[in-house]
Amino acid sequence: MLTELVIRDLALIESAEVELADGLNALTGETGAGKSLFVGALEFLRGATPRGGAASWVRKDAAQARIEGRFQLSDRSVLERVQACLQEELPELVEEVGGSEAELILGRTLGADGKTRAHVNQRPVPLRALARLAGLVLEIHGQNDHQRLLDPAEQVRLFDACTGLDGPHGEYLQHRAAWLAKKGELEERNARAAELHERLDLLRFQRSELREARLEPGEHAALLEERELLRGAGELRFQLGGVVHALLEADDAALDRVKSAERTLERWSELLPRLAAALESLRSAEVHMAEAVALVGSLVDGIADDPARLEAVEARLAELETLARKYRTGETELGSVLERVERELAELEGAGTSASELAQEVERRRAELEARARELTRARRAAAPGLEKAIRASLEALGLESARFEVSFRSRDGDDADRYGPAGVEDLEFLLAANPGEPCLPLARVASYGEAARIMLALRAVLSSGDRGRTLVFDEIDSGVGGRLGPEVGAALRALGEHHQILCVTHLPAIAAVAARHLALTKEVRAGRTRTTLACLEGEARVAEVADMIAGGADEQTARAEARRLLRAGKQ
Repeated sequence: MLTELVIRDLALIESAEVELADGLNALTGETGAGKSLFVGALEFLRGATPRGGAASWVRKDAAQARIEGRFQLSDRSVLERVQACLQEELPELVEEVGGSEAELILGRTLGADGKTRAHVNQRPVPLRALARLAGLVLEIHGQNDHQRLLDPAEQVRLFDACTGLDGPHGEYLQHRAAWLAKKGELEERNARAAELHERLDLLRFQRSELREARLEPGEHAALLEERELLRGAGELRFQLGGVVHALLEADDAALDRVKSAERTLERWSELLPRLAAALESLRSAEVHMAEAVALVGSLVDGIADDPARLEAVEARLAELETLARKYRTGETELGSVLERVERELAELEGAGTSASELAQEVERRRAELEARARELTRARRAAAPGLEKAIRASLEALGLESARFEVSFRSRDGDDADRYGPAGVEDLEFLLAANPGEPCLPLARVASYGEAARIMLALRAVLSSGDRGRTLVFDEIDSGVGGRLGPEVGAALRALGEHHQILCVTHLPAIAAVAARHLALTKEVRAGRTRTTLACLEGEARVAEVADMIAGGADEQTARAEARRLLRAGKQ
């Protein structure tokens, strides 16, 4: 409920702070005193766009107008809806707004520069977030507004809450969400079917091409080496043959000279033992030189001019380089490309089975959804007559004896996507005929505001049993209501106040007298400036205000006596 409202520098309101009570709060004042301005401040809290621009609402010489409402979230269902909204819009506030003393502070500033700003719990937020949260805790029934109650989606929510079917409806919505998720997944897969076939064809071609290339690890490097050998075979054979000749075959071959030196050291090593180490090193050198000569000699024997082989090597290298360019990789990475192609191909070729399994899952979930939808439809149709009877009785108590109220059910046609709507497989809507001989029509088409206001009140009086904890603002609900019906309207508002906090702007003394708190707006001129002030009335001040509402009889003893009688009756 709205526990405190602060208004600063909003048009004629320089400063106002008001604490509201549980139940029914009445707001009175003469025409032009600022009652519409007070309701307008609440509309700004709900995210309304300032008519004429924000600057036109800022009091002269002020930098900005500020409206702040403090809401106590004592009702569990309201708290849960607020936290769900916070989770989507402002997750950083979820933990802050919780517990038995949970509080939500909504704020809006209108700047003289024309800019507006929104705040939740003193933090700047997008206007969208403020509007969504305010809509959960504050509902305004204005003289020219399309009330929330006229929205078929809200009618569904209230119907289910009042008849105890919000649980089954919630289960239906959960199954619907699960079905839609799987259905969307299947549709996306089917939409990609042509693309999938094209991809499969490409991958199969690539696999065939790469397999036919018979790729071998290290092949490219070996071919490069072989090509260099084949290209320089003559020169290489000549130079390597020269090495063998110099080491082994020449008259003064290096290996012969090493052996000669070795024999010399052998003769002198007996006299000079220190030569033993040198002799050993020379013997090792002879062994290594001999091995080198043998290795080089074998290479020389293996080198031959082979133009055919060179052509084959060149062709193979060209083939590998062409494949590397085609697959945008290096020649040594072609094997990895083939592995990647084979892996993706295996995954996609198994997608057909997955799609079939997914289609079966979608159908299974649709069958579960259909079962929940049928149960919900049966329960709603069974509950509708009782609700219709209760609302007709409420309308009769408010002077609409001839009014007819019906709950309309209309099956949803079309494919599954159209059939399983958010409300179920049937659309639910409230219909009403306010006068005899008229057909029942949707509530939004009720023409007379006076009748519409009472209809809304009658509906609220019944539907509130399953929907508690919000602040409902009725702006001059008594418009078009005569004094005879004033006590009935007051009683209905007071009863509604047992489930919601009510703020009613009224001209009827019978309504003001039954309120738990009476607020009055007055307009005065001080120091050449017009100001609207707001006060909570008690005792004789309240008697005087109620008496003044009785044909302007604040100074008449009979009016004061009637005011006291109404106030005493309001306490009973």
